[in-house]
Amino acid sequence: MATTPIQDQEGILTPADLHFTRHHAGVPVIDPSRWKLYVHGLVARPRVFDLADLRRLPSRSQICFIECSGNGVSSLRGRRPGRTPQVVDGATSCAEWTGVPLSTLLREAGALPSARWLLAESQDAARYSRSIPLADVLGDALLAYGQNGEPLRPEHGYPVRLVLPGIEGSAQVKWIRRIELGEAAWWTREETARYTDILPSGKIRMFALVMEAKSIITRPAFPQRIAAGWWEIRGLAWSGRGRIARVDVSTDGGATWQVAVLDEPVLPKAHTRFRLPWQYGGGRAVLMSRATDETGYVQPTAQELRRQRLPGHDYHHNSVRAWLVEDDGRVFFRS
Repeated sequence: MATTPIQDQEGILTPADLHFTRHHAGVPVIDPSRWKLYVHGLVARPRVFDLADLRRLPSRSQICFIECSGNGVSSLRGRRPGRTPQVVDGATSCAEWTGVPLSTLLREAGALPSARWLLAESQDAARYSRSIPLADVLGDALLAYGQNGEPLRPEHGYPVRLVLPGIEGSAQVKWIRRIELGEAAWWTREETARYTDILPSGKIRMFALVMEAKSIITRPAFPQRIAAGWWEIRGLAWSGRGRIARVDVSTDGGATWQVAVLDEPVLPKAHTRFRLPWQYGGGRAVLMSRATDETGYVQPTAQELRRQRLPGHDYHHNSVRAWLVEDDGRVFFRS
């Protein structure tokens, strides 16, 4: 995996060459002139689309984040203070995606009323595939061939990938070759052996696809060293449920909180920048941020998240992040 240097990024759009990458079987080399997308299953008219077919259809652009469902797993595994924001939470990026709405393709193929799920399959060596509930994604899902005004790059799914705003990155299948509609999930390896949450009861939570509200302070952060005086606390917040409604910032480890300013544009299911002026008087301080989205969901503390999941789980780590400022002004990751 390659991650995004979120502490150095300006604005909310991630350049394509800095967008995080994750793949299971290498990056395939695909000839765009031979690429095909098969749409079949519970449809009235099974179809095969080539790249020219997609480009002929009405397109749409949407700014949204993509986040690996394992982003932030290191934050709950031991105290390692020498971690930058990129190391802690760099498996998230935000871009403008351009392509054909999934709903358009399903109308072309005549999706049947009995279709409740789709299977998306990749053209990589692993034939990576995921089951996705249609009702959760149909409104804004894209078959994307463009990113930030240019064609997709190979590592991001060239020539076409699935983009599902707000949904975990592992379900947004790259190098897509096949979409099948069905009445139930396919229970693929990637949604049984992986990408599930272990609950305190011992049960397994499956298809927890929405990435919930999260935030991280990107400056001040490790490896900075600050002196007494005025600083602007800056960071990023995002939610798969919609827009960020509020970010609270604490400089005393959560004893008190102040409301941060949200920089425009505040878009649904996209990164949002926040900032707060802070007069640092020297000595120890603990910086924290807590996001609330437009549904009222509040980013949990690490203790709250541990009560919701068994120790050792690998996915959906959206707990409040904290940075420790030492007496000498050095900043370290705390939790």
